Amino acid sequence: MDYSEITPKIFTVSEVTSQIRELLETNFPDICISGEISNFRPAASGHFYFSLKDAKAQMRAVMFRGANSRLKFKPEDGLEVICFGKIGVYEPRGEYQILIQHMEPKGVGALQLAFEQLKKKLEEEGLFAVERKKSLPFLPQKIGIVTSPTGAAIRDMIHILQRRFPNIEILIAPVLVQGENAAPEIAEAIRELNRLATVDVIIVGRGGGSIEDLWAFNEEIVARAIFESKIPIISAVGHETDFTIADFVADLRAPTPSAAAELVIPVKEDLVYTVEQLRHRSRKAIARILENFHLKIRQWTNLIRDPSRRLADMVLTLDRLTDRLVTSLEHSLEMKKENILHLRRHLEGLNPKNILARGYSIVTRKGSSHPITKAKDLKKEEVVTIQLHDGSAEAGVMKVNPS
Repeated sequence: MDYSEITPKIFTVSEVTSQIRELLETNFPDICISGEISNFRPAASGHFYFSLKDAKAQMRAVMFRGANSRLKFKPEDGLEVICFGKIGVYEPRGEYQILIQHMEPKGVGALQLAFEQLKKKLEEEGLFAVERKKSLPFLPQKIGIVTSPTGAAIRDMIHILQRRFPNIEILIAPVLVQGENAAPEIAEAIRELNRLATVDVIIVGRGGGSIEDLWAFNEEIVARAIFESKIPIISAVGHETDFTIADFVADLRAPTPSAAAELVIPVKEDLVYTVEQLRHRSRKAIARILENFHLKIRQWTNLIRDPSRRLADMVLTLDRLTDRLVTSLEHSLEMKKENILHLRRHLEGLNPKNILARGYSIVTRKGSSHPITKAKDLKKEEVVTIQLHDGSAEAGVMKVNPS
């Protein structure tokens, strides 16, 4: 083909890009795309930039600050998501991309994922550590409650607290317990009660509801306010099967608001009964101690009145101890005498003179004290000394007969 004969219209890059943009935006005004997040990069402006990919392709994606501020979870590389938005073209680079208006994690709810992400983060920071949890006071003078002033939870807690301890002081910090403004209000109420420092313990909670209804108690701002509180906090959110981030951070988790009211203070009547029992036992103990003192006083009084009786008892005791000492010494002497006799008989049996008396003799060289025990040690015509039982004699060796 001869291109010189063709006079096509010449487009600029901007014109082609603009037409492509118009074509894409016209044909894909609203689109839902699933894919895996890759190269996630949050910008300083608050916008999110990343790629969506599958096994065969990838495309650029952007989620502006206004849209991502509504996300409950944190996007991250490797996360499978479903994105809702529209296709657009970034003309300066000639790249097409999806402008995301809403995003959901694939296979799991956004709130559940956000819950797991925040739980992992705070646990790694040590906000759930058992060793940092504060003990609740046994008998608080004043109880603070952070909850809705109009819900059933506050009515139940007040009723139970007044039934258990009629004159207990209660300070209510009214807050929203669901909605966008709930979490900041709850956090601020906790901080305000700490600044006032007039309560001994704080109950934070609300009645049951869906995960969306309870979400304020899964917000990081509430978790950190609970962690920073100098006053012990009981978390009482929802029903027994409901768990929130606040439950993990709080010093004690109550399964329901009513249970929190049961846990925070003992029954006054039980305390009064216990005090009466202790008072009765103390009186009996004191009475026994006084009776013992009186008995000792009577004994010493009798001794003071008749000291000769005490002296006679001491003389008798001394005589008894003397007799025991003499008997013990006599027994010890007899034992030692028996021992000496036994040793004496043993030594006599070992005396060589006694052996000589039975017809034996000891032969030594003249002038030596060492006995000759072998015939081969003798020499002919040698002079030896023969030691007998009653004396000794000198003799000459006439002949040696070794066996």
